[in-house]
Amino acid sequence: MAPHNQSNTIDFDAAKLQRLGYAGRSQKPLKPVSLPQLRQQLSLQLQTSLEAERILELFFREVQRLVPLDALSYQLASCDLRLDLGSRASHSAGYRLSHEGEYLGELTFRRNQRFSEDELGQLESLLASLLFPLRNALLYRAALQTALRDPLTDTGNRIAMQQTLKREIDLARRNLQPLSILMVDIDHFKQINDQHGHSTGDEALTAVASALKDSLRNVDMVFRYGGEEFVVLLSNTCREAASMVGERLRLAVLGIQHLVDNRALELSISLGCASLLPGEDMDSLLRRADSALYVSKRGGRNRLSMAG
Repeated sequence: MAPHNQSNTIDFDAAKLQRLGYAGRSQKPLKPVSLPQLRQQLSLQLQTSLEAERILELFFREVQRLVPLDALSYQLASCDLRLDLGSRASHSAGYRLSHEGEYLGELTFRRNQRFSEDELGQLESLLASLLFPLRNALLYRAALQTALRDPLTDTGNRIAMQQTLKREIDLARRNLQPLSILMVDIDHFKQINDQHGHSTGDEALTAVASALKDSLRNVDMVFRYGGEEFVVLLSNTCREAASMVGERLRLAVLGIQHLVDNRALELSISLGCASLLPGEDMDSLLRRADSALYVSKRGGRNRLSMAG
């Protein structure tokens, strides 16, 4: 195979081996096996999980009982899934995976020594054991992602917000980093529905969601909290910086050019901002942001208020 350099890899370390059930023997090489034996074992072992990452990690480790490898890379852009296991190596063998005509991504084996034709044949035979478990894992992953997305606005839904916010609060507390949230409400949304119909209301929701996402960093997250309300999660963001972000979002929504019957539909948002306090839980943080949002709405809308 042609030499190929790969960067941006992560180590297949002891923690991963422990998670795969190899605790206490991560330093011992596995006993070599024949190709038929390994295929039979893989057909059983790879169906013990529905996590694509875990399946690929297990496959990488087990294949080395027959063919020495330095690294394995996998990517499937449509699922935003990329995994790099092992260390850099100069030779590669890449495969486009499919199962019954369904595209399953690109997988590449790497090592410093050139692959022989016999070894390539063995790898291709072992790949057949990966396809069905990987397809099931990808279907499961897609179902989870669908369950956590709001189909209209393509933002996270309320379940996703609760899961993510809880995790980010734990991380912020553990790493002693700030965290802020913005509670966002579309002003006079009921009037938009009443005057122009629910279809136009849906268009307004989509336009506002897009404006919010386009005005944020990649690490920031937007969730539809319910109805015309959104929650924006700002990791590692202090009170002052969150206030600036909120004002930027407010101006972005004001700048939306959305026409209804050749007339501009005026859109604006009210915002409430709260930053995580020491020892505060998720419910308290959301309540304070919601109270600040109420202050903005009571004060005339189209403004940002900070929680005390």
